[in-house]
Amino acid sequence: MDPIWLTIAFTLGFLVRLIGLPPLIGYLIAGFVLNYFGAEPGEFIKIVSDLGVTLLLFTIGLKLKIKNLLRKEIWAGSIIHMILTTLVFALLLLFLSYATFDILKDFNIQLALIIAFALSFSSTIFAVKILENNGEINSPHGVLSIGILIMQDIFAVLFIVFATGEVPSIWVLVLPLALFLIRPILIFILKKIGHGELLILFGFFLALIVGAELFKFVGLKADLGALAIGMLIANHKKSKELADTLLNFKDFFLIGFFLSIGFLGIPTKEILIIGVILALGLNFKIILYLLVLTRFKLRARTSVFTSLTLANYSEFGLIVASYAAAASLISSDWIVAIAIALSITFVISSPLNTHAHSIYYSIKDKLQFFERHDRLEYDKTFDIGNAQILIFGLGKLGSSVYEQLYYKYGQSVIGLDYNLEIVEKLQAQGKNVVQDDATDSEFWERIANSPVRSKQVKAVMLCMNDHKSNMFAVERLKAIDYEGLIAATAVHDDEIKELENLNIHSVYNLYSEAGFGFADHACQKINEMNIKGKCN
Repeated sequence: MDPIWLTIAFTLGFLVRLIGLPPLIGYLIAGFVLNYFGAEPGEFIKIVSDLGVTLLLFTIGLKLKIKNLLRKEIWAGSIIHMILTTLVFALLLLFLSYATFDILKDFNIQLALIIAFALSFSSTIFAVKILENNGEINSPHGVLSIGILIMQDIFAVLFIVFATGEVPSIWVLVLPLALFLIRPILIFILKKIGHGELLILFGFFLALIVGAELFKFVGLKADLGALAIGMLIANHKKSKELADTLLNFKDFFLIGFFLSIGFLGIPTKEILIIGVILALGLNFKIILYLLVLTRFKLRARTSVFTSLTLANYSEFGLIVASYAAAASLISSDWIVAIAIALSITFVISSPLNTHAHSIYYSIKDKLQFFERHDRLEYDKTFDIGNAQILIFGLGKLGSSVYEQLYYKYGQSVIGLDYNLEIVEKLQAQGKNVVQDDATDSEFWERIANSPVRSKQVKAVMLCMNDHKSNMFAVERLKAIDYEGLIAATAVHDDEIKELENLNIHSVYNLYSEAGFGFADHACQKINEMNIKGKCN
């Protein structure tokens, strides 16, 4: 990659970061800037872009459970939303065709349906980045969003097969058997491979060779192969570590993807106007997500967060449009128009997701009108019973805090986490834990509105990995005039400062103070061994 390109991408990414938007918006702008000044993308950018998308889908697969796709709200919800969105957008495009734009000459229902179908997809790359940045991949709306995106990716593959007329090889029939047979081998290697650079290389091997090349061989999309191989080993305890080791590589290669969008073409004034109009149509997409998801017994809160996560157009929409243009079904100008709309929706979606909790809290009374009375089991809010100490976030630190306090205070301690799998695992061990979310304003209001509960809760421990979630929980506690102890964890100095500015009782630095905890533990053992001298 040219040093000038890296400089422009870094500079714009950094400037965008300073105003509170994700750096990827800067990379998008960098692509358009480079294109405007006549830069050529070349083969290298395409290779880097493809690597980024392939690694992204592989890491999604590592975190995805197949059983989640079988949930009715995911497979049926995604199908219904895609059909409704395609129909609504097709009608809007037909209405728009009455305008005197060259791109809309000889416009018909077939063109409208193809373009509307391309616009019905949401961005896998953007949504995953948002969920990762917010620490919400395993939240109810995170799991729901990823499931819907996977279903959409499958629809995209089916469209490409029909649009190109390229039927998969006969060998696709033995693909399930092949995956079944190689899984034990992959699991064995994963167990024996250790934790260093060999694990990283194995991740690349799985994504690019075992997954991508195997699926290409049978005539399927390479990216789908990377996703499938990730899902194949997702249940192994080392899959999370593998995903974490590939994180920085994936993020770097994805810069190539965002740069490549800007090279799709320099928009004319007319195409720019069409792109802006398409971007404004995003409102209909958000509303349809909300309406569809609440019909499947999801809370308004979960439906809103999912809708905002998916509030964008997709790179797969661009791929669908590209194949349609190659088959002479639509004009290539529409690819540029969709790229413009996609870029604008990324800019719109970023602040919406950054302030999602505040947005929902400000209008939740109106949104709850759309809820059904019955709820899905994993999307209910639970009662804390007689608990006096609440521990939010049951990762390694939170679980350790729970064990220590439960040993001293018993059933007065309750652990809460939004990750259903973690909760079910701990419940099976007999732990007093429930699924709930510290950022759920309704949870805190239910406590505030109960005189017994508000006096009952003596301490709240915020052990969540996401700093924004800890901050929002503290703000909600302050809003209900909670007077008990509040303790929270943080990693960086600026995060600690923000929590301290909210005047909470204790902020625990995960890195520096973990060392003190380890030293205290060692001192206890030294004293027990009666070694000369006294460790204090």
